[in-house]
Amino acid sequence: MAVAEIMAQMQSAFVADEAEGLQATFQFCISDDDDFYVTINDANCDANLGNHDDPEITMSMDSETLSEIVSGELDGMAAFMGGRLQAEGDVMLGTRLSQLFKMG
Repeated sequence: MAVAEIMAQMQSAFVADEAEGLQATFQFCISDDDDFYVTINDANCDANLGNHDDPEITMSMDSETLSEIVSGELDGMAAFMGGRLQAEGDVMLGTRLSQLFKMG
């Protein structure tokens, strides 16, 4: 699955109720595809290609790992523990992704 498809899926799967009061940017660095970031501002969610200047968390992985996490085949925490996903910054924020986006 291409990054552009995943970005579109994430925007449509966004659960605004879970993001009340949240302001955060999630940077995704994809080793074999385009980098992108998702910015959440309360009930709004925007996904953009490229790199954000100051994300709260940066997650690095390959496109296969991203696809598996998005589809629900792979748990994000399992990917992190297994070394398939690296995270820098507010790692606890990363654990909220499954609540913020109902995917798979």
